[in-house]
Amino acid sequence: MLTVVNEDGTTPSGSSLLDEIVREGARRMLAAALEAEVNAYIAKLADERDDKGRRLAVRNGYHQPRQVTTAAGVVEVKAPRVNDKRVDEATGERKRFSSKTLPPWCRKSPKISEVLPLLYLHGLSSGAFMPALEQFLGSSAGLSPATVTRLTQQWQADHAAFMDRDLAEVDYVYVWADGIHLNVRLEEAKACVLVLIGVRTDGSKELVALKDGYRESGESWADLLRDCARRGMRAPVLAVGDGALGFWKALAEVFPGTREQRCWVHKTANVLDSMPKSAQPGAKKAIQDIYNAEDRDHAAAAITTFAKLYGAKFPKAVKKITDDQEELLAFYNFPAEHWIHLRTTNPIESTFATVRLRTKVTRGVGSRAAALAMVFKLVESAQQRWRAVNAPHLVALVRAGARFERGHLVERPEAVAA
Repeated sequence: MLTVVNEDGTTPSGSSLLDEIVREGARRMLAAALEAEVNAYIAKLADERDDKGRRLAVRNGYHQPRQVTTAAGVVEVKAPRVNDKRVDEATGERKRFSSKTLPPWCRKSPKISEVLPLLYLHGLSSGAFMPALEQFLGSSAGLSPATVTRLTQQWQADHAAFMDRDLAEVDYVYVWADGIHLNVRLEEAKACVLVLIGVRTDGSKELVALKDGYRESGESWADLLRDCARRGMRAPVLAVGDGALGFWKALAEVFPGTREQRCWVHKTANVLDSMPKSAQPGAKKAIQDIYNAEDRDHAAAAITTFAKLYGAKFPKAVKKITDDQEELLAFYNFPAEHWIHLRTTNPIESTFATVRLRTKVTRGVGSRAAALAMVFKLVESAQQRWRAVNAPHLVALVRAGARFERGHLVERPEAVAA
């Protein structure tokens, strides 16, 4: 059917012709997918018949049309219906067909649900979702304040379940830890979000824990680590974090066998802050020579050079590095392919950089649980885009106790070699 288009490219209804074409294409593709899914379901059960030889699963017209909000806008869906007469022997109830493409009562795609925590974190109230998204999606169907409230409650339940899951079957060889300060509806002015991200034996990165704490106190970190240990978490081989004493004190208490690696990004910032601006460019280059050295011996020599260059004028700045030399150079005892990952807390910082960009100070403290749920959902979405560490096959060797010198494997336990 031909559509009349105004001179400005809009249709008589006021929408863009391009948007209407996209929505119509999405509607047709969804309809075809639903038809194919139902046809495959019925074909699979074609041989199941009653005592009179009639099929137990047959087509039964269509459900009432419903509108579904997708990334392409709002499309009207008319899902095919199935009459399944089979009976579940265990429960005695009739079996029912449930579409995986369009689950029952689905009113929005998962991608639309991902947008909501971003807007909420940005300070948009639940009552403002409808007018804000209606302009973009062409409809506010399924985006009422009540719907957003229900989603918020579900996110809180998801976060609670995540923080109570069993960790006995998961092995985190490396972990990054950091306290992230976000001005998003936390009840305490000095509260922060404590974050643990780990590397599994297959080299993939994964969020381990996300919990609020008071500043970055030792007790807050200890409470988080004790909870992880209670749920079966093994002691990581190496933990990477900044100079916050609270985390390292808690780590020594809960996982005393875990080695420590200080974050070079945080350390560099702390050192440069104690020096005049005129000296900072040269000092920064000298610090980079330390953590970019080809091996531990050259890094130690670079620290000696740094101390000679700046020790007389800036002893406090130099002391910040020399006092933590062992912890700053710990990453050199691991595979060279992993050095770029282990010398900073960048996996946490880069993830939460996007969170900070989408947050601002909001009036009223709001709900602590809701705020954590929003942050959790945002990180959960970002986690899908995290890439594995370099040379992921070496992570399992690190857990097995393999020894590395100058970044290269020199020895493996007999059990591993076999």
